[in-house]
Amino acid sequence: MAESLDDGLRETGLDSEVVFKGRLLEVRRDRVRLPNGAETTREYIAHPGAVVVIPVLSTGKYLLERQFRYPLKQVFLELPAGKVDPGEDLLAAAQRELKEETGYSAREWQRLGRIHPCIGYSNEGIEVFLARKLEQTAPQQLDANEFIDVVTLSSAEMMKAIRSGELTDGKTLSALYLAELFRHA
Repeated sequence: MAESLDDGLRETGLDSEVVFKGRLLEVRRDRVRLPNGAETTREYIAHPGAVVVIPVLSTGKYLLERQFRYPLKQVFLELPAGKVDPGEDLLAAAQRELKEETGYSAREWQRLGRIHPCIGYSNEGIEVFLARKLEQTAPQQLDANEFIDVVTLSSAEMMKAIRSGELTDGKTLSALYLAELFRHA
């Protein structure tokens, strides 16, 4: 949309405070001026940014992970992903995450876009990459106390997992949708 069309919607930050700072996330509370001149507060999570990788094997199957996610107390099926380190190139972060979490490297990379998974309470942006021409070059290089099972699924198996509710991870669903859009472009 044109910049001028958004002017009547913009909020202006007046001041900001850190409410909590952890190893990964920071919770902030900002005082803002609304388009009508009133003031209010906005609370949100500041996130360093992340990448998600859609790894496609030469067989056409997708490489996914099964991982326990504590906030929801269950194992999720998801694409390889992770946070971007300070100053790290986005493609380098995607390549690092794929290799660390799966042991695979890719010779062909394509950036598909950016998604914002939680716009109401986080500034997180996730860069989406498609990785092809994969080869397993090393064992997984997981962080201490990180546990990930690598699985492969065909397109049909992935669709079945989505329909059955087994695959519900938002970044994975959004990334797969972007991949499908680019496939038909």
